[in-house]
Amino acid sequence: MEHAEEPLSARPALETEGLRFLHVTVGSLLASYGWYILFSCILLYIVVQKLAVRLRALRQRQLDQTEAVLEPDIVVKRQEALAAARLRMQEDLNAQVEKHKEKLRQLEEEKRRQRIEMWDSMQEGRSYRRNIGRPQEEDGPGPSTSSVTPKGKSDKKPLRGGGYNPLTGEGGGSCSWRPGRRGPSSGG
Repeated sequence: MEHAEEPLSARPALETEGLRFLHVTVGSLLASYGWYILFSCILLYIVVQKLAVRLRALRQRQLDQTEAVLEPDIVVKRQEALAAARLRMQEDLNAQVEKHKEKLRQLEEEKRRQRIEMWDSMQEGRSYRRNIGRPQEEDGPGPSTSSVTPKGKSDKKPLRGGGYNPLTGEGGGSCSWRPGRRGPSSGG
């Protein structure tokens, strides 16, 4: 019986030695290459996910193609739906073009009307530009446009003195920059 007990006690020592060896080996491996292993696992997971999505899409396309080959009615319905969608889009585009043409026609009409008004006012001797900014009040009571005198310059103070010209270099501050002399240096 004692022989049977000896192999049992020897086995745990071997197992613990093997576990220690495994622990030291794996521990040193993770200590040396742990981050590389982690990033590799993450990259592998992402690649597997992308490939799975592509494989599902490829299988779906293959199933659709086999169904289309088997059922020509579905193909005809899809083509009709596609043609109807294209026709709707073309009608929308044509409606937008018509609206744009109408808007351009209205703008041209407005420009033509303004030119006619300008020509008439020039023929009567009035200035057209004066009438652009304010609305015409021919029937309204008040002073007539011929008796109103235009205002002169307002009594505002000028921003700088009258003699200031930034291009001359005068009248400014204490700084006056002049370019250096041209030509070769006269060094010895």
